[in-house]
Amino acid sequence: MNMKRIFGALLTILGVAGLIYAAYIFANTSTGTYSIKTTSIYGIIGLIFFIAGIRLIKRTKDEA
Repeated sequence: MNMKRIFGALLTILGVAGLIYAAYIFANTSTGTYSIKTTSIYGIIGLIFFIAGIRLIKRTKDEA
């Protein structure tokens, strides 16, 4: 197994977890600046990890 693909899969999983956690915070908190900041931080970082992981998996060629 290629190390780049493993790292890409790990980044993708972390990104999905970050996006799910951001959605959880968004759904279960009342309005306030703290919750908006926290939600946006987890959402942006999760999105960055998710996109980076998907791109790394797509651009890595299989070499047998």
